[in-house]
Amino acid sequence: MFIDGFDTQAISYMAPHIADEWGLSQQLLGPIFSAALVGLMVGYLALSPLSERIGHKRVIIAATFVFGLTTLAAVWAGNVTELVVLRFVTGMGLGAAAPSAIALTGEFSPKRLRATFVLVIYCGFSVGFVAAGLVAGWLIPEHGWRSMLWVGAAAPVLLIPFLVRGLPESPVFMIQRKRDPHRIYATFRRIDRELPAAMPEQPAPAFSVEENDSGRRTVLSSLFTRKWLLGTVLLWLVFVINLAEFYALQSWLPSIMTDLGYSMNVVVTATTLTTVGGIAAAFVTGPSMDRLGAYGTLGVLYLVGFVCVALTGAAFHAPLWALLTANFLSGCCISGGQKSLIALAAVFYPAPLRSTGVGWALGVGRVGGILGPLVVGAALAANWKPDAVFYAMSVPMMVAGLTVLLMGLRYGRRADRSAGQDGEPDSGPDAGPDAGPEPVPLAGGTAAGRRLTV
Repeated sequence: MFIDGFDTQAISYMAPHIADEWGLSQQLLGPIFSAALVGLMVGYLALSPLSERIGHKRVIIAATFVFGLTTLAAVWAGNVTELVVLRFVTGMGLGAAAPSAIALTGEFSPKRLRATFVLVIYCGFSVGFVAAGLVAGWLIPEHGWRSMLWVGAAAPVLLIPFLVRGLPESPVFMIQRKRDPHRIYATFRRIDRELPAAMPEQPAPAFSVEENDSGRRTVLSSLFTRKWLLGTVLLWLVFVINLAEFYALQSWLPSIMTDLGYSMNVVVTATTLTTVGGIAAAFVTGPSMDRLGAYGTLGVLYLVGFVCVALTGAAFHAPLWALLTANFLSGCCISGGQKSLIALAAVFYPAPLRSTGVGWALGVGRVGGILGPLVVGAALAANWKPDAVFYAMSVPMMVAGLTVLLMGLRYGRRADRSAGQDGEPDSGPDAGPDAGPEPVPLAGGTAAGRRLTV
């Protein structure tokens, strides 16, 4: 996830130097910026369902290899067309890897800490975002813009042997594909050390995964069954809103502050604070989602964001400390809300649907990421004042908060009634429409009578 964030943001720092070397106009930089974002959408929508067919681990490794290789190939790109194509394929790789990483993290997380675990790994994306700026300031002046591509390519390639050796495969995938039960049992022993060691003379344990009500439907079509349709649509709505807010803020805040006469140092500080705020928020919202409830925590965060975004508009003509504080708090709610929303999706969908559910939510949410900057740009072109723009941006945050609270009323109570059955770990009130994990009975040998959940 760190490499994902680094690679996504690095192009922003390379672009001015690419334009100087190749003699490009600003208009031609647009396709270079958007190519990876479009590739991300394709990866989220088209490639994330592959993980349910070939396994999360294989998808993560293959996707990491692809975006590492295409990033390396971009070192020798000689024109805009070549670079756009390579950035598009790079985005596809990044888009395939992220949902599988989130799904695998959710599957191996304790149920009572699932939101926290997902939030923590997704902080890697934001840290990579920040690291890209620091590395660019060090490398590009001395070694040119291609040095960023060398770093962005070397990191995933060097990571692959560690992924092959250390990354576990999804237990649900192995059970559904009827893999060696001894191997599956060994995976469960890594989770629960109280399970006795398997003896060669004992029969292999039997594993099963409870079927959901979609029967033999494909994983993608299962998202649109009666059980999941409303929650899926509401999640998509919130993803669209949150990504529209995030990209509008990241795209236009520097320009707005520059036009208002702030120095470049202040502009960079204010923009960085929005990302830092998202990271800081994750360490609060994660434990809160697990202990107090995922829906309630995120709904309140968005409602607080409604206030903070409006305050940012009011603070443009206030003392600098007030503006920077408002930027930080807006970042807590917008960037932090995005991480928390991904954690909510990981909690909402059960393991067999998780990668596809999260991937499609991220993919559909990219529509908001595209429209958000366009809408704000149109408002500024129509001579809206910056404070009025931010007042308008605050309203969708309220809509997102109310939508998440509505989801809590619909799904949180059912999870609360189902929690704690069959020896499951304490799951809290917001484990998802079917209380999250699927029970996996173990029978035979010394494991008789034991029951695990994933």
